[in-house]
Amino acid sequence: MTGPSSLSDALDVLLRHGALMLRTGDSAFRVHDAVERLAPRLGIDHLDLLVTVTGMTATARRGNEQVTLARRVGPLGINAARMGRLERLVDEAPADLTPSALGARLDAIEAAPPEHPIVVVAIAVGFASASFAYLNDANLAGVLATFAAGGVGQLVRSILLGRHFNQFAVTAFCALLAAGFYYVAAWLLGRAGLDPGHGIGVIAAVLFLIPGFPLVAALLDLLQHQATAGVVRLAYATTLLLAAAFGLATVFIVAGVALSAPQPPSTDLALTITLRGLASLAGGCGFAVLYNSTNRTVLVVGLLALLGNELRLGLQDWGAMQPLATFTGALLVGLLASLVQGHLREPRIVLTVPGIIIMVPGSYVFQSVVLFTQGNALGGLQAAVQAGFVVGGMALGLATARFIGERQWRYE
Repeated sequence: MTGPSSLSDALDVLLRHGALMLRTGDSAFRVHDAVERLAPRLGIDHLDLLVTVTGMTATARRGNEQVTLARRVGPLGINAARMGRLERLVDEAPADLTPSALGARLDAIEAAPPEHPIVVVAIAVGFASASFAYLNDANLAGVLATFAAGGVGQLVRSILLGRHFNQFAVTAFCALLAAGFYYVAAWLLGRAGLDPGHGIGVIAAVLFLIPGFPLVAALLDLLQHQATAGVVRLAYATTLLLAAAFGLATVFIVAGVALSAPQPPSTDLALTITLRGLASLAGGCGFAVLYNSTNRTVLVVGLLALLGNELRLGLQDWGAMQPLATFTGALLVGLLASLVQGHLREPRIVLTVPGIIIMVPGSYVFQSVVLFTQGNALGGLQAAVQAGFVVGGMALGLATARFIGERQWRYE
């Protein structure tokens, strides 16, 4: 491995590895770390790398040789199982790694089938959506309508993305479909004598469209001085949110949605805690399945969601402000993820993101979209700001856990 072509081969397969990490939803700073650790094993003496999420450029040097290559990343997505395999590959790679050997490992990782069939994913999303609806005070009819709408929306989304349709258009369409299906299901249940309640289930029905991974990865990249990658990923996630909001708002305008009071909470404390715990467990497991986590990781995520969300809801019951309670719950999820990450050998983001999505402030989001579609800009903005503080608490909780649990985060 002495000629310029061999150095080019080494750099090319190295960039392929980094691009695959980015496409699975991994953060740019983790890609930097992985590529820089692999480079010496491929015989590269020095590496300069620029990651922009949509593309990568690198210059490799070996002795007097120098090669510069660029690689397009391609469409972004989320694949937790593949992300874990790519990061473990870095840990397991031998000191005398060759480009052909690394390329063969990457071929095997890319060829691995999904962890769960799309029907199983749709059912898991239905349970996660129903759990979120219940935790946001939906009644039985609302929970049932949400289960059906979330599952149908995710099933259609999987089919469309599998045929490589534009993901922003798919997001808008599936938001419209899931929200519309919710109102159809709620109307049918109402005809059967089951009141669908205050409508929070429509937000739960489209919760699977929230780009949790890109938002958290963008924050982590910004905190690690990967500004270019962080801003690009943040713009990508924001565009997905706007696409989902467009589809949701369209249904709200057509259906003429109005705000109404949620159902009163149960007075049986033991029953409330038990049902909250089951809902949090189901929600965490459902979102982990959505992100293609392995079965073992799905169970761990469910337990993290249970503990973190029970703490959050308990603090709110005791009078804590929702942003502070959410920050504390997310912090617990992040700290626990740090403890179990080494045993699971999975990236922290795979454990934390699906574990906190159940904490999204559904009532504030619902109020904001309804009020904006009714032309009440001031009321909608107020609800949106409240939602923003809670979401900020979720993100800061995970970031704080990083600073506490990982030494490299505490220093420049």
